[in-house]
Amino acid sequence: MTTAALITVTNLTMAYGSFVLQRELNFTVHQGDIFVIMGDSGCGKSTLLRHMIGLKAPTAGSVHFHDTDFWAVSDQERNQIMRRCGILYQSGALFSSMTLAENIALPLSQHTTLATAEINDIVSMKLALVGLAGFDHFYPSEISGGMKKRAGLARAIALDPEILFFDEPSAGLDPISSRLLDELILELRDSLGATVVVVTHELASIFAIGSNSIFLDADSRTMIAHGPPQTMLATTSSAKVKQFLTRGGSFH
Repeated sequence: MTTAALITVTNLTMAYGSFVLQRELNFTVHQGDIFVIMGDSGCGKSTLLRHMIGLKAPTAGSVHFHDTDFWAVSDQERNQIMRRCGILYQSGALFSSMTLAENIALPLSQHTTLATAEINDIVSMKLALVGLAGFDHFYPSEISGGMKKRAGLARAIALDPEILFFDEPSAGLDPISSRLLDELILELRDSLGATVVVVTHELASIFAIGSNSIFLDADSRTMIAHGPPQTMLATTSSAKVKQFLTRGGSFH
């Protein structure tokens, strides 16, 4: 069954000045996907994410959300689209001077007209969703790295986003915390009905959660493989892709 296309990237070229990072990228993220952007360091994974979340305009090509050309509309319309998205940055990006509850309440107080009591109820619910019930009054410095990631995730889902973007969510986590985060991402996709776009180089995560993916190549400066990670590994003729997907052992 084919699901609706949420994000369509067409002939996208990314560049810094005259330096082309990636060219002619074409892919579609469908509703309910956990879409993995992978490739070796320096290939432009995080830069591609920046193009998809409104932080950097493409040099050429387009990014469509549903039928809207993301970079052809006004800043106001682009911000309206981004309101339907949640973003978890690599560091978690929590404000250190604010409690977890205050961090998660911030987007709700900025973007809704909900009363304080309603916001507090939502904050408690989101913290419970990510396994942090009762940690409302803790500061980021008082919790572990894995808990910071989960708190960042609670803030990313505060506004019930249609699409979640993750930039290296497992970075700095031990294997157990990383696996728990993967399980949480799957649970949130299923419970919120959200679509997930994730930049990661973690093999275990790629195979555990990825339903579709692209592989960006730093040398040819374009994508050289796409499809579900297991299928990509089984069918690729690229030694580079095969090496990336089998480093440190066999996952297929």
